[in-house]
Order: sequence, then C-alpha cells, then structure tokens
Amino acid sequence: MRHIKTARSIGEYRLELEFDNGVQKVVDLGSYLRGEIFVPLKDKKYFATVTVHPELETVFWENGADFSPDFLYEIGKEIRSTAAANA
Repeated sequence: MRHIKTARSIGEYRLELEFDNGVQKVVDLGSYLRGEIFVPLKDKKYFATVTVHPELETVFWENGADFSPDFLYEIGKEIRSTAAANA
C-alpha cells in the first residue's frame, strides 16, 4: 500500500502528490468528484484546502472526504522520481 507524504493543489481539481517511494505525480480528480461527500470539493477554493491526514497518510479534506492512496497512485501521471524510488 502506498502512502502520501505531501499534497498540494495546483488548480482545476488537480493535485501534485509525493508518495512514500519518492515518486511525484499529478492527479486530476475532476471526474472523480461524485457522491455527496465530494460535493463541497467542487468549490475550487475548498478543494485547495487539501491536507495529508497524519494517520491515514492520504489526501483529506475537513468534511471527511479522502481518496485511497493506491487509487491516486494508479491514476496519477508521474512527473518526478527520486533515487529512493529506483532503489
């Protein structure tokens, strides 16, 4: 199971994420904001309040919305990889 170390919103429902293996990916969640829990995330200002939950080690919003880190890893587009990822 992957874990997320850092997350930041980069606009248009996209996040830049760094995973525990050193890989950095951009994830576009625009088409995945379905269901009642994700309605508040459609507000771009609220979407930008994303944090990394300290225990779950995945993206998290104050309303309780989150996504599986494995799912995010799977749909993300790699932008960088550190030496640790290649070890």
